[in-house]
Amino acid sequence: MNITTKHIVVKGKVQGVFFRKHTKQKAEALNITGWVRNTDSGHVEILAQGTEDAITQFIQWCKEGSPKAEVSNVDVTSAWPNPGLKSFSIAD
Repeated sequence: MNITTKHIVVKGKVQGVFFRKHTKQKAEALNITGWVRNTDSGHVEILAQGTEDAITQFIQWCKEGSPKAEVSNVDVTSAWPNPGLKSFSIAD
């Protein structure tokens, strides 16, 4: 099983639309570990770690987001693996 880690920044109308809650639910459904948080610039930042297939599906989901979100852009970069991640959380 090949594990990959991605840093994802989702831009658009993504705060105040339950994006973080839905992100956590989707990540847990795909067995992805990591975290999601709002940024001061109005974006949502995510660190996601899981199988390549799960991460690919997760990134696709991020492009749509929660039902009330209006995603304009999703920036994805590779990140260093973090073996300490055991669950997916909503960070402050």
